[in-house]
Parts: sequence; C-alpha cells; structure tokens
Amino acid sequence: MSFYPMDARRPGDLLKTHSTLKGLFRQARAVERMQVLVESVMEPAAREHCRAASYRDGVLKMLVTDSQWATRIRYQQRRLIRQLQAYAEFATLTKIHCKVQPPLVKKARPVRKMKRSIVAADTLIETSRYIEDPNLRGALERLARHHRGES
Repeated sequence: MSFYPMDARRPGDLLKTHSTLKGLFRQARAVERMQVLVESVMEPAAREHCRAASYRDGVLKMLVTDSQWATRIRYQQRRLIRQLQAYAEFATLTKIHCKVQPPLVKKARPVRKMKRSIVAADTLIETSRYIEDPNLRGALERLARHHRGES
C-alpha cells in the first residue's frame, strides 16, 4: 500500500476553494483589523502589552501581559468603549473583558555598560605600586590597561 500525495496547489487557489481556510483567513484579517483599531485609541505605553483576541456579542476580549495592564484597561474602559464605538466594527460594543496571559518568552533586559574612568585606571596603577605580590600587581596593572582601553 503506497501513499500518493494530493497535487500541489497554489495558496491563493486553496483560499478561494476551501471554505474552512477561507473562514480562518477572514477571521484572521478581522482580528488584525480589530488590533489596529484598538491600538489607535490606546495610550502608547499600553500598545505593546495589549492584544485584541475576539469580539462577539458586544464584548471585546483582550489579552494583556500582566495584571497591572488589565487594571489600567479596566480604569479606562468607558473611554475606550466610547472611542471604539465610533468605528462600524465596534458599533455594538458594551464591555471590554481583559484576560492576563504572560508572554511565553521574556525579553532579555538590556545590558547596562559602565563608563570607563581614567581616574579609576590611575587609582589601580597607583595601588599596584604598593603591592608586593607580583601576581596581584600584574593583575592590577592589566586591569588598569584594560580599563583605559589599551591592549
């Protein structure tokens, strides 16, 4: 018994003929449009923390990254509803429901680079002059050279 794969078809043809894929694609475009509209009325700081998930029966469901943003959205709910109702897509909007969904991958914190000070390098050199241990003196001198940016 051997398996013969179906003939390959272009994605555009699949979207035109396959009703399930057509429905999914239409729904994805609708959610994308909702996200654009929600971001247009939301404060800039909240945009990266809130996503529109679905809209059904006058209830907009939003996914937020943590409870702090859920609380902020709840405080601004009346204003957001009033502004979103101006769009035809949200004409029947009555409530915003927030669900906390932390991101799966946390962003790495930016590495903070310290400025190299010439004064610190001079202090290391000065200290190394009073050290009797040759290994420790050499380590301090190398650190001072590195601190100055010398090789």
